[in-house]
This record gives sequence, C-alpha cells and structure tokens, in this order.
Amino acid sequence: MTTVEIAPGPVELDAEGFLVDPTQWTEELAREIAREHGIPELTDRHLQVVRFMRERFFASGASPSVRALGKESGVPIKELYELFPKGPAKLAARIAGVPKPRGCI
Repeated sequence: MTTVEIAPGPVELDAEGFLVDPTQWTEELAREIAREHGIPELTDRHLQVVRFMRERFFASGASPSVRALGKESGVPIKELYELFPKGPAKLAARIAGVPKPRGCI
C-alpha cells in the first residue's frame, strides 16, 4: 500500500492504484483521479457511471463488470468506451474509489 496526497488529503492506494478504503472517496477526489488519467472534466454521464459503480459495490461487495455497466448503468457500452477510454470498468472503478472489477487485467 502507498499513501499519496490527492485532494482533499492523503489516501491509501493499493499496488494497482485503487483506493484501499472506499469510504475515503469524495467527488473532489474523483475529479483529481480522472484528471490524472486523462479525463479533464467529469460530466454528468461520467458521474452517472461512477455513482452506479459505488452503489453496486456497496450493495454487493463487488465492482460491476463492463457488461453489467452497459446493461444496468443507463450508459451503453459504446459510450462507456468514449467516457472511460482504455478499459471503462477499470478506469471507472478507480475514479469511483472501489476495487478493480473481477476479470479486468
């Protein structure tokens, strides 16, 4: 684990850069993580997916796959890839402050 300074304060990340404690998440933190991964601004559509990721994680204990995101978040898979390039489930999970979904490389 690594502790890093990301707004609004220090957070612990695992070896792959995911939050260790999802309760440390804030929208301000999400915006900073998104910027660090090439997304200059989180739109309402980004936040719709991020909030869905968090709700699903806290309800089930697991982060949803890209397939579940495309079927259940209200954002089609094609748009997910536009919003979160290079692996929407993994990047959305990182921004949402939840663990990497199973099956993501």
